[in-house]
Amino acid sequence: MSTLNAPPSLIALLAFNGSNQLAVRKLGGKMGLAFTGTDLAMATARLESSFKEHTAPAEYFQTDAGGRRYRVFFAQVNGQAADSEVVFTSIESLEQHPEWLPPSLAGVLRDLDPHLVEIPYLHLGENDFIYKFRPAQERNIAIYAQDAAAHALYQSRLCAAIKELARQHERSAAAPVTLDFGAVQYVIPSHFGFCLGVKNAIERAYETLAENPGRRVFMLSELIHNPFVNEDLLRRGLRYLQTEKGLPYTTAGGAASAPEQPLLWDTLTPEDIVIIPAFGATDEDKRRLVRKGISVYHYDATCMLVEKVWKAARAYGREGFTVVIHGKHEHEETKATFSNTRRYAPAVIVRNLDEARQLGEIVASTAPDRAARFEKLFAGRHTPGFDVERHLERVAVVNQTTLLMNETLEIIEHLRSVYREKFSDETRVGGTSRRDTLCYATQVNQDALSRALAEPLDAAFVIGGKNSSNTYQLYRLCEQSLGDKAFFIQSESSIESLAQVKHYVYVGKGSGRCESRPLWPTDAPAGAPKRILITGGASCPDGIIQQVITRINAFFPPASLRSVDAVLANLKQP
Repeated sequence: MSTLNAPPSLIALLAFNGSNQLAVRKLGGKMGLAFTGTDLAMATARLESSFKEHTAPAEYFQTDAGGRRYRVFFAQVNGQAADSEVVFTSIESLEQHPEWLPPSLAGVLRDLDPHLVEIPYLHLGENDFIYKFRPAQERNIAIYAQDAAAHALYQSRLCAAIKELARQHERSAAAPVTLDFGAVQYVIPSHFGFCLGVKNAIERAYETLAENPGRRVFMLSELIHNPFVNEDLLRRGLRYLQTEKGLPYTTAGGAASAPEQPLLWDTLTPEDIVIIPAFGATDEDKRRLVRKGISVYHYDATCMLVEKVWKAARAYGREGFTVVIHGKHEHEETKATFSNTRRYAPAVIVRNLDEARQLGEIVASTAPDRAARFEKLFAGRHTPGFDVERHLERVAVVNQTTLLMNETLEIIEHLRSVYREKFSDETRVGGTSRRDTLCYATQVNQDALSRALAEPLDAAFVIGGKNSSNTYQLYRLCEQSLGDKAFFIQSESSIESLAQVKHYVYVGKGSGRCESRPLWPTDAPAGAPKRILITGGASCPDGIIQQVITRINAFFPPASLRSVDAVLANLKQP
């Protein structure tokens, strides 16, 4: 058909509910487009005859369907339809029953996939956050003491007193606090343990379980990188859909090892709840949830500081930059950031300063094999169709929020020097003044630890999950100061005695091993009190920190120790 004789475009206004199900018009055995018109005003009027509350229609794509050209708009609606012919159905159900679909709806669904990830957030503006941090007065602190198990895991009189004393400002580090037990003294940084993003995610998970006793509640993957928190949630009925590496769990339990195994993913229905953890989720996973008609926004616990990185990457992409993501490509957060970024810009992931230097060498090179070198070094860590000639002309750096700030800044400065040398133009590197992609919670924990490391110390214990990136970064700082007297542990059980500690050795790319390392010889003569630094990563509960202190105290003669009450009373003195 020639364009001169083609009929004018029609409007198809797709209305989705909070569970991402599509409103369709049911006529007999067919499901058709519910709201169409020759112009947007007509389609909107038809929408409003069924739903008074809706977001402003927004155009997403155009498609040819049933011999007509359609401009396709999305809107999010509230409540049930006033029109009895209009029903909600999951996109997956519609796709599984092509016999239900007239050509017009079939054609629209055919081109819907790239836009599915937008549907849960239609009511949000570009500068809105999915889940803002709750102010202190709105925190649900009751979930941390709902029973004896939660109390032991989350509550600590010592940690509460330290935070009250030392944290005058949430975003700035203060001097460390010393807990003087007599024979042993503990140096505690002003900032340690749970960050606000983790608190938000934990509260969301416990609240969801409590509010939905008759429904299946899943977490996309681990809520946070702490085995004790995750085990407590599992005990209360939570289940995981996939491992931290993205391997799906089977219905029989365990990660899938063969394609034919039945997966938990495949059993999901619109009645199920899936919580997105603080790390965020990839677009691919969100699209799967949307297709199944499962609510995404209401249970999305993505940390707003992670989302802030996504917003920065989007802004860089619109300004014509290629986005360099400083992160571990196997980490859930970096996967989510990469997935989100690729909608707006070419992207490549660099793990550390060494890899940034390798990228810089490719930028500076004029050799004919530079594209091949890039592909070899960064295979699987760049967007499809990455063109070394075009996409490395301008770059901007964002980061995985749990990494060391100084390394991210070193990467930015190194790339700036490369572009200054080659192009006499360091403005080709974005990110030099936008430090807002660095998580202030991660940074203040690092700053507070650095202040504590300036104290005289005999040892340091950094507590957190083996797969906790931010905990490992804290350990790296301690190791630089204390060498083999710095220990990465998971709980009090890692401390076998004053002579032996089970230290976790991280070897890279999400793997490591435990090894026993000496602390102090058991026959060492008594002398000045031992001074031990203790801190926890952003996913370490306060209760575990206190349990570590209790464990170490147990190795000293009781007569040589002051009571917790005496230590707390001393803290409160001016």
